[in-house]
Amino acid sequence: MGILLTGGAAGGDGMGTLMIIEIVLIIAVFYFVMLRPQKKEQKKMAAMLAALEIGDCVLTSSGMYGIIIDITDDTVIVEFGNNKNCRIPMQKSAIAQVEKPDTEGK
Repeated sequence: MGILLTGGAAGGDGMGTLMIIEIVLIIAVFYFVMLRPQKKEQKKMAAMLAALEIGDCVLTSSGMYGIIIDITDDTVIVEFGNNKNCRIPMQKSAIAQVEKPDTEGK
């Protein structure tokens, strides 16, 4: 009985090391496949929101196009459509895309 316990303990050390290496590899793959691209996207979105200017055409997360007419720290006022009376304050995080106006022709 003592021989079986001794042999099992010696084989367990190699298996334990192999298991630790597998867990580390799974965590590394998870990081490079899931977390790293998400952080890149968050940095890109933060840079886009930091570069907002008055007069930019924006697409909101609800699918509406508008033009920014005022910017504060965390909110923007967006004017929608041709009707100049339709101005809605919204959070900057509700902006999905920004299109800069073309100033080359002027």
